[in-house]
Amino acid sequence: MRRSDTDSRPSEARSRLLSTASRIFYAEGIHSVGIDRIVAEAQVTRATLYRHFPGKEDLVLAHLAAADQAIRDQVDQVVAADLPAADALRAISRGIAGAIRSDGFRGCAFLNAAAEYPDPDHPVHQAVLAHRQWFLDTVTHILGRVPDARHYVMLRDGAMAAGCLFDPALICETFLEGVEGLLQARE
Repeated sequence: MRRSDTDSRPSEARSRLLSTASRIFYAEGIHSVGIDRIVAEAQVTRATLYRHFPGKEDLVLAHLAAADQAIRDQVDQVVAADLPAADALRAISRGIAGAIRSDGFRGCAFLNAAAEYPDPDHPVHQAVLAHRQWFLDTVTHILGRVPDARHYVMLRDGAMAAGCLFDPALICETFLEGVEGLLQARE
């Protein structure tokens, strides 16, 4: 039997579960949210949840995979524009600053997940590390120098952590100034 194009797309219930879980996980934390609440807010049955996600960890991993893909898509658009390295980094940085300024910003989903899953061997922690390695590799490729890339990732981490604790406008200004300083140091 041949599958149609619609068969390869996620079901509406799966999408609703993932969207609901991601929203709540990001806003309130992963460990503080129970399956019953996700099921109720997504308006599905437990059986539907477990058909799509065998356990909460699978739902958490899907949440992180979706966040990872969204960030990759944003960065891929910048890379595809084939800008000079400094302009590409500025464009990525403006996207990060935009996220920090957004309503409901609560820090980096990956840093938040790492704080809740500190065991480096845990699959959730491994997903965080994989995302971070991809980001570092991508920035390294853009900049062409590893030390600059590590400094940039640290600037980004600091901005993402501070953006939900202090005035987002000030954090973004400081972050973007730091990026400019890093770029000027490369010249």
